[in-house]
Amino acid sequence: MSRSLADQDGRSFDLVVIGLGPAGEKGAAQAAYFGKRVAGIEAGAVGGAVVNTGTLPSKTLRETALYLSGLRSRNLYGIEYTFGRPISAEDLFYRQKLVERSHLDQVEENLARHDVAVLHGRASFEDGHTLAVRDAVGGCARVRGDYVLIATGSRPVRPPEVPFDDERVFDTDSILRLRRIPDELVIIGAGVIGSEYATLFAALGSRVTLVDGGARLLPFLDGEMATILAEQMREVGVRLLFAQHVGSISCDDAGRVGVALADSRVLDADAVLYCGGRRGGTDGLALDRAGVVADARGRIAVDEHFATAAPGVYAAGDVIGFPALASTSMEQARVAVCHAFGFAYKRQVSALIPYGLYTIPEVSMVGASEDALRASGTPYLVGRCAFGRNARAQIAGDTTGLIKLLFDPDSRRVLGVHIIGERASELVHVGQMCMQFGGTIDVFIENVFNFPTIADAYKYAAYDGLQALARRANGAAADGAAGAGGA
Repeated sequence: MSRSLADQDGRSFDLVVIGLGPAGEKGAAQAAYFGKRVAGIEAGAVGGAVVNTGTLPSKTLRETALYLSGLRSRNLYGIEYTFGRPISAEDLFYRQKLVERSHLDQVEENLARHDVAVLHGRASFEDGHTLAVRDAVGGCARVRGDYVLIATGSRPVRPPEVPFDDERVFDTDSILRLRRIPDELVIIGAGVIGSEYATLFAALGSRVTLVDGGARLLPFLDGEMATILAEQMREVGVRLLFAQHVGSISCDDAGRVGVALADSRVLDADAVLYCGGRRGGTDGLALDRAGVVADARGRIAVDEHFATAAPGVYAAGDVIGFPALASTSMEQARVAVCHAFGFAYKRQVSALIPYGLYTIPEVSMVGASEDALRASGTPYLVGRCAFGRNARAQIAGDTTGLIKLLFDPDSRRVLGVHIIGERASELVHVGQMCMQFGGTIDVFIENVFNFPTIADAYKYAAYDGLQALARRANGAAADGAAGAGGA
């Protein structure tokens, strides 16, 4: 529950959590669930980037863009659906604000239900267990915790040479204050967020140029999936420029922004979205007073239990760096709290972490990629099922997707699952559960799937894997051979 700072001054708690985003909220609730006295300190709105600037806003905007643009209707019925008038920023953000408010209510209700004392203000360490909390009007309280969990998240990197003071230049937080849909948008940085926003704005009709210094899209993705995604992005009008570095960004009086590339080209646009990564939200915490050290990007080093170098101080979520996913952040905080208090409950974060990209189309993966298996010299075979062969995908008009299974040729154990297509982030969990229990491709063949469903594509990807096994047994040097050549 939220109380004034004056009411909290001098109180001691079993756990003090700094930051009430996904990691902080779940860590606080976990400790309170087991009867611990918990305080949570939040400088802004509870919910963190998940609710206010990142996960839920961008994913809601994606669904809104698909609806307003009629992109799905074009695939379903072969006709152009139009909104009836130009799409405004107000149209785009309307539902995002509703979803944000709804989830914010859920977070506040969860904290209140667990009797977490919420202190609104900025925290700083006075020693390893004492924190000063200062609000915007000069109020101050000091609270003490037997244990402290740092869950302050991250914020966009803002290089001084990028003119963020201009209303046409955005980072991944300020883009939510966009006043109109740009006709021409340059996005700098083809990481996850840059790629998601590129497809979102392209669906709305913006002419999008995505610039990145790397050689390909999203190097952590399976190469085949990255290639298909790049093709799909080009089809919706995204211009991809790889191996290109930005020299400077300039804004003129005519409402235009120029992005100068290292090869002397200048990209002209109405707006620029800079996606140059994030840094840990540790500024102002006075970590040195607690004996905690952050690196140059504000990230805190932790051990396998998410304990820092300072006794009794833990850290979880984006503030510790990779993988910086809301899903893993929640689990990290739960594990940290259970370790701190010795609860015989959650001892580790699962080694199987699914990744979901909410591009158009979605991409999701769990386990190893072909690139990783080749690099490690691990033998593997591949089974695929294109959505074009799946009845539900045909009904839904989503025929360009693909399920790809990587598996061990001897044991048939599944090594990796890669999916591109709508609802990929949901579908991947079927493969994840199979892998969690050491399952083989036979699991998909032996099980019955509802028909018609896209999940049924798992069965046919597994059958394709059996054909790869047969080719291998026959010694055929064909697509699907194991080893360094891949399939």
